[in-house]
Amino acid sequence: MSASGFLRRQPWVITLVVLALLIAVNTFLQPSFVQPSVLQSNLTTFLPFILVAIGQTYVILAGDIDLSVGSIVALANVVTVSVIAALGGTTGAVFAGMAAGAAVGLLCGLVNGLFISGLRFQPIVTTFATGIIFAGLAIWVLPQAGLPVPEAYWQTYSGSFIGFPFVLWVLIGGIAFTLIVSRIPFHTHLLAVGGNRTGAFQTGLRLSGIRIGAYMISGLFSALAALCLTGETASGDPLLGASLALSSISAVVLGGTALSGGFGSSTGSIAGALVLGMIGNVIFFAGLPFEYQTLVQGLIVLTALAGGVLVTRR
Repeated sequence: MSASGFLRRQPWVITLVVLALLIAVNTFLQPSFVQPSVLQSNLTTFLPFILVAIGQTYVILAGDIDLSVGSIVALANVVTVSVIAALGGTTGAVFAGMAAGAAVGLLCGLVNGLFISGLRFQPIVTTFATGIIFAGLAIWVLPQAGLPVPEAYWQTYSGSFIGFPFVLWVLIGGIAFTLIVSRIPFHTHLLAVGGNRTGAFQTGLRLSGIRIGAYMISGLFSALAALCLTGETASGDPLLGASLALSSISAVVLGGTALSGGFGSSTGSIAGALVLGMIGNVIFFAGLPFEYQTLVQGLIVLTALAGGVLVTRR
């Protein structure tokens, strides 16, 4: 197999190369980058974004899109902290709050899936609208940011477990999930639905169930991201996650997943999310004026995407 043929089949390799280059540049600009404490701090910052990108991948693989992920993050966050506070902040209350947050994510994903697959609404319009609704619900649940969580919650999240950072275990769990799902029929069916919806229907696949399942996975991972952000901020905020929708889509595409559906992997999306996070680091430590940081970040992402497309088309 030629190099171009390999890259067409495994476009995420390009993303890994870009990631390696960014790590090298970041280490040059910030020599302390390789220290364990700095690596843990960066992973803590990137982890919620990575989780949202993983969930977004399954929706895009099915040929759909989810613009409501940021609002789901906000809603799951405020529900989690509100339940914990209402139940007295005990250990049982923390677990109940986390379960409630996860349930909110699943429910939001189910709502999206039912509207889009069951009622055949357009994914972009539907998730844009539900995102507004979920954001409104988040503000209704917690009108003002600041409701704190118990100290044990954020200490656990920022601490270690069996000698390794807790956030690393969460990332490993996310990767394990993607590897398991990639080896079950659901993943194959997802690719079939995204690649050729008519053909998938003619083979007898339950399109509605598959697409709803993808949205529920996206909702669940958005909720998990909310739980991580709750541990990072130690409080509730109804405005969390505002930029996650478009950023997660960028990470998915940067990781080699076709925006039209039917091709890609969550592993590539993880690499794409890390690339976006590292680009932000490099720009910051390069000392670029704040007013230019977003512009340069966007240009770098666009260049990386264009480079990947040109290489894989050869």
